[in-house]
Amino acid sequence: MSMINSFVDIFKLPELRRRVLYTLGILAAFRVGVAIPVPGVDTVALQAFFKTQSQTLFGFLDMFSGGALSRFAIFSLGVMPYINASIIMSLLQTIIPYLEKLSKEGDAGRQKISQITRYGTVVMAIIQAFGLSVMMMNMRSPDGRSVVIDPSLGFQLITILTLVTGTLFVMWLGEQITEYGIGNGISLIICIGIVDQLLPAIRNLTRLVAVQEISFLQMLILVVLVVAIVGFVVWVETAQRRIPVQYAKRMVGNKVYGGQNTYLPIRVDQAGVIAVIFAISLLSAPLTVAQFFPNTVWGKVIMDWWGRGSFVYELFYAALIIFFCYFYTSIILDPVKLADDMKKWGGFIPGIRPGDATAKYIERILNRLVLGGALFVAFIAILPDVLRNVLKAPFFFGGTSVLIVVGVALDTLGQLESHLIMRHYEGFMKKGRIRGRWFNIK
Repeated sequence: MSMINSFVDIFKLPELRRRVLYTLGILAAFRVGVAIPVPGVDTVALQAFFKTQSQTLFGFLDMFSGGALSRFAIFSLGVMPYINASIIMSLLQTIIPYLEKLSKEGDAGRQKISQITRYGTVVMAIIQAFGLSVMMMNMRSPDGRSVVIDPSLGFQLITILTLVTGTLFVMWLGEQITEYGIGNGISLIICIGIVDQLLPAIRNLTRLVAVQEISFLQMLILVVLVVAIVGFVVWVETAQRRIPVQYAKRMVGNKVYGGQNTYLPIRVDQAGVIAVIFAISLLSAPLTVAQFFPNTVWGKVIMDWWGRGSFVYELFYAALIIFFCYFYTSIILDPVKLADDMKKWGGFIPGIRPGDATAKYIERILNRLVLGGALFVAFIAILPDVLRNVLKAPFFFGGTSVLIVVGVALDTLGQLESHLIMRHYEGFMKKGRIRGRWFNIK
């Protein structure tokens, strides 16, 4: 009842109610765009093609776009160009002094970086839209029909213009949610697309059981595994290492401040869904390049080998996830800065000297936590392929999608929690409902 009361409390607060309804309205507008196809496409032939590609990288990217790719909708590119541009900007900030300086200039610097990222999104969207249009013009349904009704230069120009405009509109929708709604807009758009594929996956699973393509026992094992994966992901995503911190007493005028004991919380999976989203974006890059040269030998090799489930794909997938877990953590958490701030306010870790020793201690714990979190995320990400090969799972709603959905849900609930508590309402994460775990890693 207390959880239901918390949801009721959301609509008692005018500002929070407005934010929630605004977010739902934006997501509804996105789903409308997913259903509008690009002009000049034979949707029947396209659906027939994607039925044969459901267990490939095409099927995975279609799930990631919320079904827009299989309809060749105006939002087919989704937020992928924006994510790719963000990855490039994050990498450039570590090697270009000007961008690094901008990142340290507060809101003004971040706004300039965001503006550059938008320009980069336009460039990435044009490249990806061109590649996708070439792929569509060469695509055939199983019965030999062309997916494109009139594969001409006019179709290509209209497609590029439509897809680029759709991407910019989706990026704008995400920014509006982040600024005026609840949660991270880009992550919510990805999440709602994945959730939308759940009901068709369940229908497909029951159909396979009905025609006895998979047994009822296999279906039961699959459902139990999915539930267990969800629980495991929630447990790890809320897990944190609490480093004890003690603040010394200090006099300010006639008052005494400090003297309390607290802790520095560090999440086990610090990168969360960001590492997975970044890895998927880069993995789609070779496929995009191959689309420019579909009739070449090396293009066909990439299309054949760069498929979900292949050893090369899974190896690169896991390696990219581990890399981005470390990379993202290094950006948002600086052990030296944490140690300096702690020292400035009179804080210290019991048994550890302030300054460099504290920074090295935090860095050592952080490296061990990131390694554990990165291996966990990589394992969860490749788990759907194991389920497909062993249990013949007919859908991708497994590791990666669960990780994204759970991560976005927890982040959104956290923001709702902060709004409720700030206004003296009871939040969602009390009385044992969703708690952060304390891993006592020494």
